[in-house]
Amino acid sequence: MSARPGSALWLLRHELRMFWYNMLSSKNGKEPRGFHWKLVAVWLVLWLFVHAGAWFVVGLISGGDDELPRQLVLAASVLLVATFLFMLSSALKSSVEVLFDRGDMDLLLSSPLPSRSIFTVRLAGVVIGVATIYLFFLAPLAHAGALRGHPRWLALYPVVLGMAAIASAGAMLLTLALVRWLGARRTRVVAQVLGALAGALLFILSQLPNLAVQTGTSEGFLLRAARSSAWIPADSPVWLPGRALLGDPFAATAVGVVALLAFALTVALTHRSFTRGLQLAASVAPVARRPAGELRFRFGRSLASSLIRKEWRLILRDPQLISQVLLQLLYLIPILFLVFRKDGAQNLAVGAGLTLLCGSLGSSLAWVILLAEDAPDLLSAAPADMRTIRRAKMAAAIGPVLALVCLPVLWLTWRAPLSGLLAAFTVCGVTLGATLIVMWVGKPGPRSAFTRRAQGKGASILFEMSHLFGWGGLAFLLPYTASQPETGLLTAVGMGVAGAVALGVPFLAWIFRHRSH
Repeated sequence: MSARPGSALWLLRHELRMFWYNMLSSKNGKEPRGFHWKLVAVWLVLWLFVHAGAWFVVGLISGGDDELPRQLVLAASVLLVATFLFMLSSALKSSVEVLFDRGDMDLLLSSPLPSRSIFTVRLAGVVIGVATIYLFFLAPLAHAGALRGHPRWLALYPVVLGMAAIASAGAMLLTLALVRWLGARRTRVVAQVLGALAGALLFILSQLPNLAVQTGTSEGFLLRAARSSAWIPADSPVWLPGRALLGDPFAATAVGVVALLAFALTVALTHRSFTRGLQLAASVAPVARRPAGELRFRFGRSLASSLIRKEWRLILRDPQLISQVLLQLLYLIPILFLVFRKDGAQNLAVGAGLTLLCGSLGSSLAWVILLAEDAPDLLSAAPADMRTIRRAKMAAAIGPVLALVCLPVLWLTWRAPLSGLLAAFTVCGVTLGATLIVMWVGKPGPRSAFTRRAQGKGASILFEMSHLFGWGGLAFLLPYTASQPETGLLTAVGMGVAGAVALGVPFLAWIFRHRSH
């Protein structure tokens, strides 16, 4: 069936085509995007493996189709709430992309198409894009349930689409409200921060039972939740999300009605605000302000000091870049609670967590400072030693990472000296190694391409991830082996492999760098 050109269905078909090719395509340098059937085959094979796992899980938890066990409804409710938080995070990012980063909106708004149709299609595209990844992982549960005698589990499809519609409508409303209150420039940063907070909130909430003061019980989170919720009636609205996911007709219908109302009201009330937001975004141009006071020149600093200050100043002047790099620090919050708790059993997890966090943050800062230089030709032509310039840039990338984790490592060293010293060793090692790997095999690019810095550079990602997990394994095994010298051969082999990967990957990156030139 062919849609009439200019109709909403025609626009939606174009939106789906763009989503399909963006998801299953690659980009090498300046070459156009191309479709890759091998990538489709990989995703299909992965989906078959997910189906196999879902078949096993459903076989363990499924019961009678007429009466749903309370524990199963509780697990489904928790799963749906977690999925909704991640959907909200993805929807906020997609809303920012629709409002600011798409390059075709000027053409659409200058066409005779009504703004209501444009906004409807764009919002529907956000819903489909948000729901696709979660259907990829959750739909196998519905398929396995249907094959095992629970056909009502196929209600997962409309329920997930309905939750995606609710999350997308809320994200779009929030984004447009931020544009009206804060302006277009600040909205990009605030929306990205809120999106990351929504995604990290689930991780932080999942750690709350472990961060609370223990009362001598070792029950799991779901068991404690099930026991504390035993007084809630089975027909309570609290269980509506879980019952909808498991195919309860009334609950699934309620989710669908709420989703349709949210979508329709968002389109009806805000499609004009959507147009004004796009006009504000297009009219925003950064204006440089003249510094207060008289212009002063300072020539007393060394070259290294001037370069370090320059790099830090450039990062501080880019709040969007700060929001993308430093949002990884949200995952430091549970680690800090574990550090400051008086529980020696958490030392292994603390050292490994700090090491993984420093490796990831160090890679991000190293790419921004070493490979996202705005004037590389100017530095190359400057009458200065390039080794001094590289060392200064490395110091600018490593310094903030070590400063951020200095307090947790010192506190851990005061409570458990051996664990703290080993954590300091692994933190310094992973940060230095990550910086060297990025410098040697990273892909240069502009700062605006921070989120796409890995495209077309598979070797760099392989080196970075191998190095990160090598140091993470070493950070976990070193304190364990030091506290229990009688560990077996398997632990010794694991520590040897982790150490070889952690120390050998930078050397391989150095060799790869020389071969590539």
